[in-house]
This record gives sequence, structure tokens and C-alpha cells, in this order.
Amino acid sequence: MSHTALPRSPRFRRIAPAVAVAAAAALTLAGCSSSSGGKKAAESGAAVSAGKADTPRMTIAMVTHAPSGDTFWDTIRKGAEAAAAKDNVKLIYSNDETAADQANLVQNAIDQKVDGIAVTLAKPDAMKAVVAKAEAAGIPVVGFNAGLSEWKKQGLLSFFGQDESVSGQALGTKLNDTGAKHALCVVQAQGDINLEQRCAGVKKTFSGKTDNLYVNGTDMPSVKSTITAKLAQDKSIDEVVTLGAPFALTAAQATSEAGSKAKVATFDLNKDLIAAIEKGSIQFAVDQQPYLQGYLAVDSLWLYKTNGNYSGGGEQPILTGPAFVDKSNVDTVAQFAAKGTR
Repeated sequence: MSHTALPRSPRFRRIAPAVAVAAAAALTLAGCSSSSGGKKAAESGAAVSAGKADTPRMTIAMVTHAPSGDTFWDTIRKGAEAAAAKDNVKLIYSNDETAADQANLVQNAIDQKVDGIAVTLAKPDAMKAVVAKAEAAGIPVVGFNAGLSEWKKQGLLSFFGQDESVSGQALGTKLNDTGAKHALCVVQAQGDINLEQRCAGVKKTFSGKTDNLYVNGTDMPSVKSTITAKLAQDKSIDEVVTLGAPFALTAAQATSEAGSKAKVATFDLNKDLIAAIEKGSIQFAVDQQPYLQGYLAVDSLWLYKTNGNYSGGGEQPILTGPAFVDKSNVDTVAQFAAKGTR
């Protein structure tokens, strides 16, 4: 498992010219959050297959901030597993929502002398030192999902995800078209940079009033009771914006229990959320394509190790979203969501 096949500078030498942001990943159809929360990726079978590389076996670690039980991350893991199977890669997946413990998982990967690391930077300051250790050890590191504003500062090779501020602004603009006047943005993990940027983006473009509501995302009954109480207390709220599919489904229950007429829109997808859009209990979702994030993160490390490639030229992020899923296109997305890949 050699880590010195390519020349490097303190930020890994950029051997490809800067390129435009890769919009190829941002589809016209468009999903933060598995860990061990749903079926293991190895059990999810129906991943896309594209043959298998005959390059030497390598080991890649994927370390995320995923909380247990959040099925969003199962989709990311499925994408990573599909790329690993194609590229003859042994994938070591681990996660912890606590920043210090996530950093320890990265250190474990360094100690195992892996060939590459894919990491999320939800709390970038806590990851800075250990990312630098990986780079000093000659291990290439890419970022995905969280940390778009930080990946270049920390010397990562590439980043795969959506611009959370831009996605929030897009949702805020769409709310203007619905006639909403008072939005409640529900944040399930206070201090998570991705989530805070989403709500800030909504507030920037939404012409009505926007309030943030912080909930404990690891305790769904508490999430429901907190949203219910807020809606019962403030009848002017006519829109609930959630930052993950499970929370949207819970918010829909809360609106009913509170006797509220508020509608629900969300970021991110899962199979149940797709069904809710079809049924009409959820207005729409912003999809960031988590399967694509997991796939590209692993595949980019394989390409770097085997061919010296830098996705985005090492200068621009590869955007996987945002795109909206609503009643106009949900049927198309549903066939993929049924397989757990959207």
C-alpha cells in the first residue's frame, strides 16, 4: 500500500488545470444523513455494476459524521460500495457524529496505513489536525457532503457535494412561489455547518419571516413534540422546512397533531419521503444525490492512485446538487429510490 507514488507539495501538487465546476453531477432531477442506521451497504445488493478493475487491491477508509439510524448515509454508503466493487477496493466505513470521535476514526485509518481517506467535514476545526496528519503520512484525502468551504484550506484533493448556502437559497426562492409567509427551519444538530448554512440560505432569499428551531435529532419523539408545541404556540407558521427526510416525515405528523395548516418542504430524500411527495403530505425535496457523493469520493481516490487524476482539477468542487423533486418528476425518481440509490 504505497502512499508515495505521485509527487506532492504540502497541498498535494495540482497536476491538472483548474476546471469549471462539474455540473455533470447535478442532474435535472435530484438528497445530510447511515451509518449503521439502515441495511448495510453490502446487503443492499442492487448497486450499479460496471465491471471490475484489474488494478492492484487497495484500501480506502470512509469516515463520516453520520448519526446512528439516519438512513441518508446508507445511500452514501451504497454508492461508495458500488465504486469499491468496481475499482477492486477494500472499503472501510466508519462513522461518529461526535467531532472528536470522528477525528479518532481518521487517526485509526492512518494507523492502518490505508491508501486513501474520504471524509466529511461537518465540524472542520475538529478535523483539521488529523487531516494534516493523513496528508503528512502521504495518504491522499478527499472530502464529500460536508465542508465545501473548508476542503481547499485543509489541502484535500477534491470535494463532492452541494453548496448548502446555494441550496438553501434555492429552497427559499421556491417558497416565495408557494405563497408562504412564515417559515420554521428545523435544525436537528446545532453547530453542524451544513445544516446552519441551509437555514441561512433559506432566510436570505425567502421574502417572508424565517425562524430556526433546534431539536435533538437523535430522539425522534422529542423532535415531534418540539415541532408540535411550536406550531401550536405560533399559528402564523405556514411552512416547516426540515433538513433531512426522516424529520420531514415527523414534521408532517406534528402539523397534524398541532392542528396546523403549515405545509412541509425538506432537504434530502429516502423511499418513504418519495411516497409522501407522491401522496402530497410533503411539498417537495431538495436532492443532493448522496449515492453519487459516496461513489465519486471512492472512485476519485482510485483514479488518483492509479492515474494521477484530480476531480475538479483540484481547484473546484464537484457539485451533486441541488435539484428539486416534486410531483412533476417524483415518478421518475421513485424507481431509483425503491432500490435505495436515491
